[in-house]
Amino acid sequence: MPVPVPTIGVLALQGDVREHVRALQRLGADALGVRRPVELARCHGLVIPGGESTTIAKLATAFDLMGPLRDRVAAGLPVLGTCAGMILLADRIEDGTDDQESIGGLDITVRRNAFGRQVDSFETDLDVVGLDTPVHAVFIRAPWVEQAGADVEVLARVPAGDHPAAGKIVAVRQGPLTATSFHPEFGGGDRIHAMFVETVRSSRRA
Repeated sequence: MPVPVPTIGVLALQGDVREHVRALQRLGADALGVRRPVELARCHGLVIPGGESTTIAKLATAFDLMGPLRDRVAAGLPVLGTCAGMILLADRIEDGTDDQESIGGLDITVRRNAFGRQVDSFETDLDVVGLDTPVHAVFIRAPWVEQAGADVEVLARVPAGDHPAAGKIVAVRQGPLTATSFHPEFGGGDRIHAMFVETVRSSRRA
């Protein structure tokens, strides 16, 4: 029996919402923007996009979404966090603001704005576990993973010799949670999103 079309939300409080929605739609998902708990309740999976992590967290609190987000993640909701989304999924944050909040769920320590300011943005090709060919990755004021717990699978690192941050962890997965430092919605095709859609489909088969 075919698996029904998954409904995948994109947290639509701030950031690159439209690009993620389009990528998910190209892959056959029913994609919607999520701003309220009732919309989150419809979702079989969720994308937390890039943007400003502190702003997204404050808006999530203002929209009464922070509690429901934490509850759904704790209950096993598949989530893809990109750039700021990685920060929001991290259990521990370095160089955050004094009032920095996260949703949590990923046993990682991230360093906020680790790659520097907007002018330090860069692009590179990454080898990603599970993909046959490199992914073109765009980093914009991106975090990196300082430390990953024993149950966290490292999916990608900055290539050796490619950048002063060579060797830094920039993509991880732990159970149904996936996070990338880079923006897969820009320039790299839909393969990261496709991996995530398959995670959502697999969770519905289980």
